[in-house]
Amino acid sequence: MKALLFSIGCGAAIALAHDVISTKITWTREVSRLVYARCICCHRVGGAAFSLAAYRDARPWAKAIKEEVLARRMPPWGAVRGFGDLAGEVSLSQEEMDTIAQWVEGGSPEGDPALLPKLPQTAAGSCFPSAPAGTRIHVQGGTTLTSDSVVLAIVPAGDVIDSSRITAMRPDGSAIPLLWLYQYRREFAHPFLLRERMLLKAGTVVESRPSVSFDLITSASR
Repeated sequence: MKALLFSIGCGAAIALAHDVISTKITWTREVSRLVYARCICCHRVGGAAFSLAAYRDARPWAKAIKEEVLARRMPPWGAVRGFGDLAGEVSLSQEEMDTIAQWVEGGSPEGDPALLPKLPQTAAGSCFPSAPAGTRIHVQGGTTLTSDSVVLAIVPAGDVIDSSRITAMRPDGSAIPLLWLYQYRREFAHPFLLRERMLLKAGTVVESRPSVSFDLITSASR
């Protein structure tokens, strides 16, 4: 068994050593910055998942990282970027996903160690913010607000939500995008905080299509 493991390890090392480098995108200059900004909260030593803190940690996972990123399974934000004005968004833009894909397809080079940014300090606990204090309005599909309310956050209540758009239809007929849930999973559950408090007048209809269950966290209008 030891001989077999040694043989596999040597084979992997030889494969890495012979990768053809065909990209100028490197770990130290571009990719590490994306990982440190969007992934390191969970993917760190002592974190919720395997570490991606160093090149030696990330390199064996390069192809898997590409697949998870392009499928939008990672980072596990659970919502479509840009639909609604949300705080703390960790999803990757198309350009950022392309950067990771090109790095992997180009041989996943390390680059100049002098260009590596400082590893951010991350505290133990959840990678997402906690739900703010406020009144919870449970919604199954849709509801009409009976009083002026200030929306602070939206908390999905389902276990798995493939896709659902949550919008607010004001009494004047204008529609406001709030949240587009996409590949949301309970295991990565977290509240979606609005970047700025949103005043919704009485009579506003808040609904999801297709219908899903969620909570609105609101405070009284001032």
